[in-house]
Amino acid sequence: MIKFLKKELEKYFFDYLLLFTAGIFFILSLNLFRGERFLEFIVLLSFISFYIVWGIYHHLINDKFHLKIVLEYIMIGFIFLFLLKIIIFP
Repeated sequence: MIKFLKKELEKYFFDYLLLFTAGIFFILSLNLFRGERFLEFIVLLSFISFYIVWGIYHHLINDKFHLKIVLEYIMIGFIFLFLLKIIIFP
C-alpha cells in the first residue's frame, strides 16, 4: 500500500499538489469568511465543484475514466457538502 501511494504521488505530483493547495485555500477561505453564512456556503460549493472537476481530470489523465468514478466523486462531494453544511450552519 505504501509503495502504491509513493508511486502514485511521484507520478501525479502536480495533481495532488493542486488538490492539496485548493484544500488549504478552502480552509483559509472558510476561516476568512467565518460568520458570513452565504459566503461560507459559496466557498464550500466552489471547493466541492473543484473537487469533482479535479477527480474527472485526474482520471482522464490516468486513462481510468468511467461513469462510476464520476458518480463516486459527485457522491463524495455531496456527502462532504451535507456534513459540512450541518457543522457550519447549525
